[in-house]
Amino acid sequence: MMQRRRLLQGSVVLALGAHQIARGAGVLAVRLWPAPEYTRLTIESDTLLASTTAIAPERLSLDIQGLTLDATLRELVAKVKADDPYIAGIRVLQHAAGVVRLQVDLKQPALPQVFQLQPVAAYRHRLVVDFYPPKPVDPLEALIAERLKEKASQPLAAAAAPEPADPLGELIAQRVQRPGRLAIPASEVARPALALAKTDRLIIVALDPGHGGEDPGAIGPNGTREKDVVLEIGHRLRERLNAMTINGNPMRAFMTRDADFFVPLHVRVDKARRVQADLFVSIHADAFMTPTARGASVFALSQSGASSTAARWMADRENKADLIGGVNIKTHDVHVTRALLDMSTTAQIKDSMKLGHELLGEIGSVGRLHKGQVEQAGFAVLKAPDIPSVLVETAFISNPEEEQKLRSTAYQEQLATAVVRGIERYFSRNPPLARSRPM
Repeated sequence: MMQRRRLLQGSVVLALGAHQIARGAGVLAVRLWPAPEYTRLTIESDTLLASTTAIAPERLSLDIQGLTLDATLRELVAKVKADDPYIAGIRVLQHAAGVVRLQVDLKQPALPQVFQLQPVAAYRHRLVVDFYPPKPVDPLEALIAERLKEKASQPLAAAAAPEPADPLGELIAQRVQRPGRLAIPASEVARPALALAKTDRLIIVALDPGHGGEDPGAIGPNGTREKDVVLEIGHRLRERLNAMTINGNPMRAFMTRDADFFVPLHVRVDKARRVQADLFVSIHADAFMTPTARGASVFALSQSGASSTAARWMADRENKADLIGGVNIKTHDVHVTRALLDMSTTAQIKDSMKLGHELLGEIGSVGRLHKGQVEQAGFAVLKAPDIPSVLVETAFISNPEEEQKLRSTAYQEQLATAVVRGIERYFSRNPPLARSRPM
């Protein structure tokens, strides 16, 4: 009885008009996207689904009206992965006539968000449940955790060697001495963490593999998904950047997503700012209206209109990622986001053009260019006001020949090497300003 009362007290009803509630709806697909930042559960149907949610610390129960249990819904049970950070298991049952109940057992406390997405692109109606941690994942902590993981995997002799050139070293040492929750103590924010380092500071490059999760991006003639290709290229770039130094300054790459999950456009920008990135490089492999379009492109932001019709078309396409990937409008602070995206400065665009020029020159040495100059358009993901930001279209995945190249390990390696060389050339001409970081 107490358990039932607790569930009822935590219930949340997703209200829909009576004319919208599905009767005899057909479930088209179910999907699960686990990630450290959040896990997403999606039920796609041919009509809107009404649902009632009951929440307890260890379980979420989702009653969906207008459904009969079928094989598609049962697929959710097998989709749960052992390494899912939030979901331990899912049970699906016919709770009552026309009501299917999903019981989601949780591994840890989570804050579920339940919302509807209207049909867009290839999707019909989607009922979405996002499981967020009570304390959001901090991008800076994630960067430090990644470095700790690397150190743990090193041979003992190498791990024991001092790393005076790594500004993360001091904080990592403190983390090892005081095991527990990764956090940035207030004292570390107030004190220059680089005082003992032999270098001016750490250089951080934010890598942004486009799309992910519910948003596959463009799809090639042979089924290659943009989100998969750009993630692979992002990992290759991260490996190279983490092994580099610029004038003695160590470099670290931070990925806005390092697995197959969706990140809203404004969150990608916010993550780069949270880790105080020096550069932001968004990686894409778009499609065009005709399969003959080919070649790589580099884009910077424009405040006064696109540099070409094609640039405007591609920016409009990329800016629809939030609609396809799925953002919970009720929790999305549009006003704050709009303020951030309106802060872009002329200086940022000028530096972005310089970075784009260096990248374009290097990429042109390993493949064909679509345009010989950096193009500009209003890409939302490039609007960090204080970070030089570019979007690299690695090739047109809609072109059969270029789709094949994008699937090639050799081409991905060549492309990653070219981008790194472009970044290196940019910094050789535009040294990062000396400043300390709270790490």
